[in-house]
Amino acid sequence: MRPPSGPVGRGLNAPQEAISVVVADDSSLFRDLLIRVLRGEGVAVIGESQDLPGTLAAVQRLRPSVAILDIRMPPTFTNEGIVAAKALQAGATGVGVLLLSQEVETSTAKELLESCAGGIGYLLKDRVASFPELLTAVRRVAHGEVVLDPEVVRKLFGRRFPDDPLDRLTGAQLEVLKLVAEGRSNRGIAEQRCMSERTVETHVTAIFDQLGLVRTPDIHRRVLAAMTFLRQRSE
Repeated sequence: MRPPSGPVGRGLNAPQEAISVVVADDSSLFRDLLIRVLRGEGVAVIGESQDLPGTLAAVQRLRPSVAILDIRMPPTFTNEGIVAAKALQAGATGVGVLLLSQEVETSTAKELLESCAGGIGYLLKDRVASFPELLTAVRRVAHGEVVLDPEVVRKLFGRRFPDDPLDRLTGAQLEVLKLVAEGRSNRGIAEQRCMSERTVETHVTAIFDQLGLVRTPDIHRRVLAAMTFLRQRSE
């Protein structure tokens, strides 16, 4: 592992400008590309690794805002990313985890959703080419949100149900939900739709109510709402 450079991160509550990351991927080419992209956008990359043991050691020592991990790394190239995510969340490190995968692995995504509470993300590596999507995911994970690649959600919930719950929504609510499913924050939706954040919040709350998503500590209603939209529109 290379020696870190830059300031040490301050965990999930770090302000946007203070977000720091550790990057872990066995491909030095991809790792270097990702680091260049992040640093070019002002994200502090304070460490990097190519395997599971080095990753866990780096994160424990440096405490970044987010650890960006490949799903498959040495030593076994199977589920190292999931193992790391579980270990970091179980240890209450306050570090968000963004997993990157070459392709959609539904079993991995399900395991991730079932075992991790918040500050977690799963993106396809293709998203690295889209700087805004990648940076938005990093920032949202750093602030404790759950971020899922739309393609991951489509593969997980591809079956359409005859009773479409989206029929309960107004046109404006449906447009807002579509943007939620694309991973937009309330601020991003407000800018896209030329409305205030308060109006977006009102729409989002109404969407939760119409879809029957009850507020509980361990259920992320925003993710469930996005899943509902993608599931019903997958065919």
